[in-house]
Amino acid sequence: MDINYKSNKLKKQLTEPKHISKAFGQMARKVRQRIEELKACEDLSVMKSFPGANCHELSGKRNGQLAVNISENYRLIFEPLHDPTPLKDDGGLAWNGVNSIRILEIEDYH
Repeated sequence: MDINYKSNKLKKQLTEPKHISKAFGQMARKVRQRIEELKACEDLSVMKSFPGANCHELSGKRNGQLAVNISENYRLIFEPLHDPTPLKDDGGLAWNGVNSIRILEIEDYH
């Protein structure tokens, strides 16, 4: 998977161990784990098989975005980085066509 970041600050927070620990505290280990899992995926459909990741599409004002679990409440939120976004015939996301993403944030949106 090709991973891009919404900002340089976010990239630093998610790629440099010292900054991950500082930004995310007790969640740092899980944040690193999810980033590594995303990197290892050939496409987004593989991410569905990771236990506990709960990779899912978001709706409402976050339509077009996806998330994976970091903790009980926190999610790593990202979007496919394709133009156009790969879609199935029924209009849903073609998960196996997504091999590039942009990480937007880590947030408790509940």
